[in-house]
Amino acid sequence: MPHLLRWALMSGLLCAPALVQAQNALSPAARAALETPGSPAQPDAEHSRLRLLRAGALLAVPGEAARGQSTLVIGADGRITAIHPGWPEAAALGLPADTEVIDLKDQFVMPGFMDVHVHLTSGGIAGRIPDAALREEDGFFALNGARNARSTLMAGFTTVRDLGAPDGAIYPLRDAVRAGIVAGPHILAAGAGISPTNGHADVHGLRKALLAASDRGNTCNGADDCMRATREAIRAGADVIKVHVTGGVTDSSDTGTGQQFTDAELQAIAWTAHSMGRKVTTHAHGKEGIDAAVRAGYDSIEHAMWADEESLKAMKARGTWLVPTVWPIDWVGDTPDKVRAGPFRNLNENSMAKMLLLGDQPKKLALMAVRLGVPIALGTDSGISPHGTNGREMIEYVAAGMSPMEALKTGTVNAAAVMGLKDRGRIAPGMLADVIALGGDPIRDIAQVLNVRFVMRDGIIFKQSGIAQGE
Repeated sequence: MPHLLRWALMSGLLCAPALVQAQNALSPAARAALETPGSPAQPDAEHSRLRLLRAGALLAVPGEAARGQSTLVIGADGRITAIHPGWPEAAALGLPADTEVIDLKDQFVMPGFMDVHVHLTSGGIAGRIPDAALREEDGFFALNGARNARSTLMAGFTTVRDLGAPDGAIYPLRDAVRAGIVAGPHILAAGAGISPTNGHADVHGLRKALLAASDRGNTCNGADDCMRATREAIRAGADVIKVHVTGGVTDSSDTGTGQQFTDAELQAIAWTAHSMGRKVTTHAHGKEGIDAAVRAGYDSIEHAMWADEESLKAMKARGTWLVPTVWPIDWVGDTPDKVRAGPFRNLNENSMAKMLLLGDQPKKLALMAVRLGVPIALGTDSGISPHGTNGREMIEYVAAGMSPMEALKTGTVNAAAVMGLKDRGRIAPGMLADVIALGGDPIRDIAQVLNVRFVMRDGIIFKQSGIAQGE
């Protein structure tokens, strides 16, 4: 009804007295929505308001001991205001007696998960459409990203870092989530990512005219040019700088997965990003590229497939974060037979050769990194693996030798540290009310990270009793 009234007013079909009469017939909530467009936040969720959340168990800070019965006070500003033991009544806390209560007494409550490496506009339905990148405008990929963002949020991930998407798709999606137009996690976005010409994030395999028409404006050559590209990425809206120091597997280039940016170019990008208040991370497969990025002061390394013990020890010594992206290899296949029968069985010839060479190396890398104590944050490369399956990365870490608690840290406090976010990753007064509830205890059974029953972001409920709100 509010949408019809708004349309009628804009089209001139209702005069002012008729509009007032129609407005007065609405419920107070509907009238408020009409008077304040976009509030509450679409049909996907309600606005935050003062609530008590009663937890059967609470892991307030992953890495510290879980608590028993607890009550969170969530303010109308979408932040945690207090944590109390037990399940006290609102009046006992000095709150109005009719304060809304969220009953999660039979569930395990903890901070929302975070994934520091996703590609929201990739994969999903759009990933199954041939030549979509050549046929469709950025808006198509933004809408595909909205669908994938919702799936990610419903899996309990309340913040993600998108490390590769068209600028014209990912920045509007990020802002639309922030404005409450669509349901999704908080998004930190890198845009298209910085690549050398013919590198992993450049366009490949097209005739010259199509290459020029498909140029994303994200390539650079030489230190000075790479400083320019970094500054332009930040001006375009990048929250983080993503670099492609080595070649990659899924691009159709035959140039391999070794180092492709020079040390001087890497240093220029890192200096420029840091000088403008941005963290810098890089896609890296080959050892030489990994080592060069660590020397250049990169904040984190994505994938690091062919890192050896020397590389990992250097990362640990410098405090460089590793984002190993292990789960996708299970999805794609960790043996030649599995790859040829799996979802990427129709890869082009060059990519298939690189994929077969990769094998189960990500699993071996994770085993070595856990043994050496390299700092790890959760990243899934979703868009390769399906969006909404992000929690499986924690299961892979436990298989690699982490304790369940350490695995939970990778997707909460560690991920927050990698992204430089101080207002989430744990539950404490003043922190964002990004809260999830699981059907069981993940410290006893890490598979419970897939059993997400409740999702709150910014104090807004998006999923309750296992059911997405607005559906």
